[in-house]
Amino acid sequence: MDYVLLGIFLGLTFLGVPVAYTLCLSVAAILFFFMDKPLVMISQIMFSGVDSFAFMAVPFFMLAGSFMSAGGVTQRLVNFSLSLVGSFRGGLAQTVSVSGCFFAAISGSSAATTAALGTTMVNAMEKKGYGREWATGVVASSGVVGIVIPPSITMVVFGVIADTSIGDLFVGGFIPGTMMGLSMMAVSWYLAKKRGLPSDGEFSVTGVVSAFKDSFFALMTPVIIIGGIYGGIFTPTEAAAVAVVYGILVGLFIFKELKFRDFPQIIFQAVIGTTMIMFLVGAANVFGWLLTSLQIPHRLGEFVVSVTSSPIMFLLALNILLLVAGTMVNASAAVVILTPIFLPVAKTLGIDPLFFGVLMVVNLAIGCITPPVGLDLFVASAITKVPIEQVMKASLPYLGALLFTLILLTLFPWFITVLPYALK
Repeated sequence: MDYVLLGIFLGLTFLGVPVAYTLCLSVAAILFFFMDKPLVMISQIMFSGVDSFAFMAVPFFMLAGSFMSAGGVTQRLVNFSLSLVGSFRGGLAQTVSVSGCFFAAISGSSAATTAALGTTMVNAMEKKGYGREWATGVVASSGVVGIVIPPSITMVVFGVIADTSIGDLFVGGFIPGTMMGLSMMAVSWYLAKKRGLPSDGEFSVTGVVSAFKDSFFALMTPVIIIGGIYGGIFTPTEAAAVAVVYGILVGLFIFKELKFRDFPQIIFQAVIGTTMIMFLVGAANVFGWLLTSLQIPHRLGEFVVSVTSSPIMFLLALNILLLVAGTMVNASAAVVILTPIFLPVAKTLGIDPLFFGVLMVVNLAIGCITPPVGLDLFVASAITKVPIEQVMKASLPYLGALLFTLILLTLFPWFITVLPYALK
């Protein structure tokens, strides 16, 4: 029965059936033909899987990012990033990576970060001689930090599934996300030097101060969220709601670029995005329930422990699996499916659930630009109209840098755990 379930899932995936439908149809086939159970169980399990107050953070974080973006935040963050790194060789490409880190602290989504960077930076880079393919590649790559740097929708999902502090996960993502951004900046510097591109301006303390003042209220968003959570002022879910209100106030009354007529479209987009994510989470919960019923996690755990007792070997093997999964399945859905399978094994091997969760999210984030079907590659290609093959080629140097960062995080868990435990 295990192999039948796997065969149905892989078959539907290769046929191009959407992931959520693939998960539900795979479970329905097993229930109907092998277990003689009513199919109504699928809807019941889906509902119970998303019936959690913590999941309310998902639509709120999506709304906060949309309000901030419509309110003029994106361009201000880009201007601030340019004032910091524009004087370096390949400054515009490096600005994309820095801007990605800043916007990730608002959006909570890799696709949203990629879209914001693509609509803002690609044309400017092309005019400066970077080439549209390179510009699209760095945009797609820089978007991956969207689910690593807090707030992260994927970390919210992991926190609920694994019963791990969402606040700790958020803080644990700061250093890995920063390392990812720095590694991509190094690649941009090297490529710019190799191609003879100059810097994009001169560094000016006055310019940095001016850009910082202009973007101050945008940069305060993650401070409010993390500070409020760790200060005991509100829960992560309440922090998401506060972020929405803050985004509206900043856009309407401080930047004055958000208009009331924009609200219906912003809310509609957030509703669509939330519906897609929660449908995926619900479907993945059904699939996970069936896996548990078939005792697949338990048997897999016994197999892994019998093969190796080394946490490092387990994590390296898991990295490969997650990188592949990240190309085929939405990160949130992958977390719901794979966490119940591998977290018990990780605990058996003495691996910290906080470290495991953040490392898992980093893996799935990198999977968003891993060929052949990384989500961010398609998002960037759709925005810039650059063929997907060329986007893949342009993103490969950045993928290499991100994989190197992943190896460092795997070998040195301190990078992930030091901040959460230092703040306790």
